[in-house]
Amino acid sequence: MKTITHYLLLCAIAVVCVFPFWWTLVTALSTEGNIFAYPPTFWPKAPSLANFAEVFNTLPMWAFFRNSVFIAACTVFWKLLLCSAAAYPLARMQFKGRKLVFGLILATLVLPSEVNFLVNFITVTKLSLVDTYAGVILPNVVNAVAILLLKQAFEEVPQDLIDAARVDGASEWIIFSKIMLPLIAPWLATVGILTAVEAWNEYIWPSIVMSKPDEFPLSVGVLYLRGTFGSSTRVIAAGTVLTILPTLAAFLFTQRFFMRGMEGAVK
Repeated sequence: MKTITHYLLLCAIAVVCVFPFWWTLVTALSTEGNIFAYPPTFWPKAPSLANFAEVFNTLPMWAFFRNSVFIAACTVFWKLLLCSAAAYPLARMQFKGRKLVFGLILATLVLPSEVNFLVNFITVTKLSLVDTYAGVILPNVVNAVAILLLKQAFEEVPQDLIDAARVDGASEWIIFSKIMLPLIAPWLATVGILTAVEAWNEYIWPSIVMSKPDEFPLSVGVLYLRGTFGSSTRVIAAGTVLTILPTLAAFLFTQRFFMRGMEGAVK
């Protein structure tokens, strides 16, 4: 009975999580009926891909998609590089002020990301990075969550392995790049997946920094549907689905790496 209750609870949570996406998909595929009718329709009426075709005919979706891929890939690369380089000494090196530095990094977790928008925008402006991809990417390449997760990953590696490498004459850079990074690959994959999804879905910061429509990422470019099709909720829903599908597909193909990394993080 207890097992059945758990499964029923999990099914209820799954329905709550999936319903918004399913309703959006049904709306995007429907070409007839009142989408705001009550009770709501849970299956598309006169299903068609016409709404998706309208999105591609009206907006430069491939350009938006290419911009999003570039921004996400660069953000993932630099975050893995910089956060791992910051986490390794915090986990494996002894230096004066190490605990203070780590404490200050953790303190940033209590601040919402929106608090940094003004400071980041002033910095980006001073560096002449407004309307550039660098201005979108740089403020997101380091954060406390990634450093904390990778620090825990480095601490999982046995100290004897590091001592043996040092006895053999390996430098700290060799230990870091050739030994430690391959051993924490699942954690790197976890941080990479989380970063890619976050960068792909980022809307507020790119919309602040960017003003040239041809350089917009997909999350910002799709907003044009609200003005172009002010009364066509179906077309707006189609654009939303097109924005969600790449991250959903990427997670389905990489979830085993994500779960392995999260399992190690919990340990």
